[in-house]
Amino acid sequence: MNYNRTTRRGFLKQTSLGAAAAVVFPYIVPSSARGAEGATAPSSRIVLGLIGTGNISGGHREAFLAHKDCQIVAVCDPVKNRREPFRDRINSVYGSAVCTDYRDFRDLLARPDIDAVCIGVPDHWHAIHALRAMQAGKDVYVEKPLTRTVVEGRRLVRAAANYGRILQTGIQRRSGSAFRRVCELVRNGRIGRLTNVEVGIIGINTGVQARSNFPATAVPEDFDYDMWLGPAPVAPFSPQRVARGNEVCYWYYISDYTAGFISGNGVHFVDIGQWGIGDDVKPVEVHALSADCPADGLIDCPIAWQSEIVYANGVKMSYSSEGNPHPDGIRFVGTEGWIHISGNGTTKADPAGVLTSVIGPDELHLYGSPGHHRNFLDCIKSRQVTAASADIGHNATTTCNLVEISARLGRPLKWDSQAESFVNDTAADRLLSRATRMPWRL
Repeated sequence: MNYNRTTRRGFLKQTSLGAAAAVVFPYIVPSSARGAEGATAPSSRIVLGLIGTGNISGGHREAFLAHKDCQIVAVCDPVKNRREPFRDRINSVYGSAVCTDYRDFRDLLARPDIDAVCIGVPDHWHAIHALRAMQAGKDVYVEKPLTRTVVEGRRLVRAAANYGRILQTGIQRRSGSAFRRVCELVRNGRIGRLTNVEVGIIGINTGVQARSNFPATAVPEDFDYDMWLGPAPVAPFSPQRVARGNEVCYWYYISDYTAGFISGNGVHFVDIGQWGIGDDVKPVEVHALSADCPADGLIDCPIAWQSEIVYANGVKMSYSSEGNPHPDGIRFVGTEGWIHISGNGTTKADPAGVLTSVIGPDELHLYGSPGHHRNFLDCIKSRQVTAASADIGHNATTTCNLVEISARLGRPLKWDSQAESFVNDTAADRLLSRATRMPWRL
């Protein structure tokens, strides 16, 4: 590599594991991998592994395949009939068997030639995969939410700093120019003093409201269910529990694996709201005004909620699953007007002229990213902070977790952002972390 970074080989030597660098992984290298036909030479190419082969990982696969200065050489999933077609798609693009598949992510991380990983797995695995990858000397792209719990998030922030790793969280709107533009307008006072942020998300899967239990079935052949569960409690197998895709994906609403849509989708919108408020301004109070938490059945995450979050500067954020009063997006309300941006980046404002206002060279300009995957690759080379760093991902995920905890307890909570604990509330503090099965401890 011709950029300044600690390589996997260097990491292995530093940790007295240099012998592992002699391991040879059998795959055929095509001519393009040797720098032929105008391709990026291996000395400048970032070598990637993908952990998880679900729907979101398919998007990451295609995005990284489009960048010629990186190469995907490994994929991992505990389900054989998921990972093999995923691997085959990659090899078809490269025209050779350059990509290998693995059942166990630890085997992928042991490869000395891999520089970085992209993690797209259920939320309960995020912290462990990301931490183990950074400990193995690899940079990390990890899907949103950053982690399942607040305690896990703080652990990853510390690890990224301690190990000197690049980390990108999958809150891709941080790389969207429309979202950056709106936040710049707000931060530069174009709507006066910011007083309120109204965040609404849509697209909750109404099918989960059936809340049915499902009969246990036999684990399919070549499905490593124990690995899929990982740190989560042992639970009966059913296809619904492990399905992929929002239409059938029940794990997305089961608290052993996730906080539900509060963080699974809402983290995108809460994060942009906090970008407009100011990333250094943290919540001090949170109150889930109402929440629908199923009492029985497979689903136990809040599937509908309304909440209010108060920030240290006095700004209030309303955060709702129903999009009230404004569906799908973020509305910034100030003393002299408002700006609304939807989830797809459509903007409107009052006064309308705000949207054409020019941000001067001496005003605040926020982080500009050329695209989330491109930004990740560029930062691996430059060793600069990414658009959605560990801190950014942790801040947004924490706010969503606070709403979840308030919803579960059914009462308002006061938050100490410095200590990352609730104020005089041991019952709430217990929900900042979750027990994990051995050997999956951070």
